[in-house]
Amino acid sequence: MARSALLNVMVQAASKAGRSLARDFGEIETLQVSRKGPGDFVSQADHRAEKIVREELQKARPKFGFLMEESGEIESQDGQHRWIVDPLDGTTNFLHGIPIFAVSIALERQGQIVAGVIYNPIMDELYTAERGAGAFLNDRRMRVAQRKDMSDCVIGTGIPFIGAGDHGRTLREIRYVMGEVAGIRRCGAAAIDLAWVAAGRLDAFWENGLKPWDMAAGLLMIREAGGFVTDGDGREKMLDTGSVIAGNEFTHLQLKELLVKARA
Repeated sequence: MARSALLNVMVQAASKAGRSLARDFGEIETLQVSRKGPGDFVSQADHRAEKIVREELQKARPKFGFLMEESGEIESQDGQHRWIVDPLDGTTNFLHGIPIFAVSIALERQGQIVAGVIYNPIMDELYTAERGAGAFLNDRRMRVAQRKDMSDCVIGTGIPFIGAGDHGRTLREIRYVMGEVAGIRRCGAAAIDLAWVAAGRLDAFWENGLKPWDMAAGLLMIREAGGFVTDGDGREKMLDTGSVIAGNEFTHLQLKELLVKARA
């Protein structure tokens, strides 16, 4: 596949940060870890990876702004572009030795996501997408799964941890969905969940309480892979509301209807 110069910059940044995370993953027991809140950890690995991504992207495009999980927001000098960065999505997996985590980088231009990269360094899986140019896994084009019957589908979701999110709502939603599907999976990294929808591994996905850096790159990938993405109310305000429903034309609609029933 032919990549734009901007996407090459993003891939280089994600790959370099991923190599740093892979080294740290091999030395989990020696990492110094502090708590951001109950059940929500941040390690030195997060900060190292974010520093690498920021330096690589700033070197290539010094006037672009940033929205980053650890360091917050830096306004753009050009008034048009912003990098949305999660240096380590799936921190809890990482700290428990579970190899499902990723570096996620998205490029926003005038409020629209135009490029995205998600990289799992342990599995060496690189997901990329550019608006209008398709989505790829290690240079192989991705397509969302084509199943139509929910009873054949495996659906991904996120489950809030201690002290976060609406546990009651989550349990209601799972109860409504699990009786209609072949299985529900909770992988622990929303960026990878969304990439797996784009790759056809998951038939659909939903979650509430996400941050823009959790999903910006993955949302573009699903659309470029032929999928449908909205927030929980069927609008295109995912980055504002923090909720997302994703799938193909059929699973997206059916999952949304189940979730509406769960809220009734």
